[in-house]
Amino acid sequence: MKYFLLLLCGLAISTASDAQNNFCGIVNTSFRAGESITLKVFYNLGNVFVGAGEATFNCSLVKYNNRDAYHVVGDGKTYRSYDWFFKVRDRYESYIDTATLLPMRFIRNINEGGYKKYNNVGFNRENSTAVSTTGTFKVPACIQDVISSIYYARNIDFNKYKPGDKIPFSMFLDDEVFDIYIRYIGKEEVDTRYGKFRAIKFKPLLIKGTIFEGGEKMTVWVSDDANKIPLRVDSPISVGSIKVDMISFSNLRWALSSLIKKR
Repeated sequence: MKYFLLLLCGLAISTASDAQNNFCGIVNTSFRAGESITLKVFYNLGNVFVGAGEATFNCSLVKYNNRDAYHVVGDGKTYRSYDWFFKVRDRYESYIDTATLLPMRFIRNINEGGYKKYNNVGFNRENSTAVSTTGTFKVPACIQDVISSIYYARNIDFNKYKPGDKIPFSMFLDDEVFDIYIRYIGKEEVDTRYGKFRAIKFKPLLIKGTIFEGGEKMTVWVSDDANKIPLRVDSPISVGSIKVDMISFSNLRWALSSLIKKR
């Protein structure tokens, strides 16, 4: 369950080398301070999906270095009934410039099966560097972190893309720059545990290793409305498969107009 929140969000490290600075200078039209979204992860255990954990994302408005910033906190944890198998208590934080949607600081504090790691990263845009707990690293001008990339991606206008198009960008994680892309698949209806939605569908390219198989085997659906909130993630893993569903939300910026029928 390494990178627990990445799994829940549908983002993962790719092997692409053609990432560009597409994630620069977009205007936020999809989310607002006060928003909260909760997702539940189900593990396929012998043709039965068992609830294993949850992740909750909360967004607030704060001042950071005298600039307005979105403070987004992602908390991921396994249920206590699942802790005996693999206990997860993860916390990710990002301070995102409201004007550019680029991260100013990223904090990762994880405990996964007894493996603990803490990293505190400040982004210096003038010098194109990331200063972490362990050192200073050169980064592209429009680098994203795990959390900021999700909220930035929610503002992508998918109507500008054709099915099959790749949308590349760069992400800083574990003191490395990773090239990421998602492949836009198209639009379709999806049934989730919350209800039936009109959705935007895409696939991230995954690295082979850890718990994931390589290739574009993970599928992500987000709401086909102005919010673009994550609805479902499906992915095979090294043993079995997982399914992640949005189960609750509050204070969305816009009406959830993509909802066709609630369960």
